[in-house]
Amino acid sequence: MELVLVINAESHTRRLVRDNLEQAEYRVLTVPDGETGLKMLHRETPDLVVLDSNLPQANGWEVARSIRLDHDVGSLPILMLTSQTNPHVKSQSLELGIDYYVTRPINARELVQRVRALLRRTKAAEQPAHISRGDLTIDVGEQQLLVCQVPVELTPTEFALLCMFMEKPGHIFTRRELLQASLGYSDEGASRTLDTHIRNLRQKIEPNPHRPTYIQTVHRVGYRFAWLGGEIS
Repeated sequence: MELVLVINAESHTRRLVRDNLEQAEYRVLTVPDGETGLKMLHRETPDLVVLDSNLPQANGWEVARSIRLDHDVGSLPILMLTSQTNPHVKSQSLELGIDYYVTRPINARELVQRVRALLRRTKAAEQPAHISRGDLTIDVGEQQLLVCQVPVELTPTEFALLCMFMEKPGHIFTRRELLQASLGYSDEGASRTLDTHIRNLRQKIEPNPHRPTYIQTVHRVGYRFAWLGGEIS
């Protein structure tokens, strides 16, 4: 049974999230602040973090940054709870490595669906395999990427997208296919979220992100990974 860590300062929100996730048969730990949450990450090794943006002392974005910079827990899926609806703020949160966000007021059904999709996607990526394309090599089982033999950290969503691309070079993926496979859902409002993840991924793997070599845009359709040879083992 997967373990979810909820970091939220509001007691009633912690109860709401905990109760709904427990009804969905997840184990849940709740803490009221980021400092306690970061300590709990190493003590309990959860499978996913539900993180509130409005926390005492360090805010949610600062806590997310600390998680992503931590070698031991940096690959954990992070779902952010926020009242922010500004597209710029949401884009910034994705650039920090947050996999998805749920806006208040919290829709319990949506929350459970997002958690389930993130965990399902992470589990699917645990099948052992190595894929090499050009200067990129990924270890699917360890969720590790090497660019020119140098380790590069990816968020779980970025890793899921790159796996899809590298498994089928030359294949044109529609936006809907990419959203469904990487985030577990596809709707019109999520299209910008996909673009942000692709932009972040290009920043990490492309020699020149403004002139992509690997991930190419297919106008009005989606994206494809350039055919550069390589192998799957």
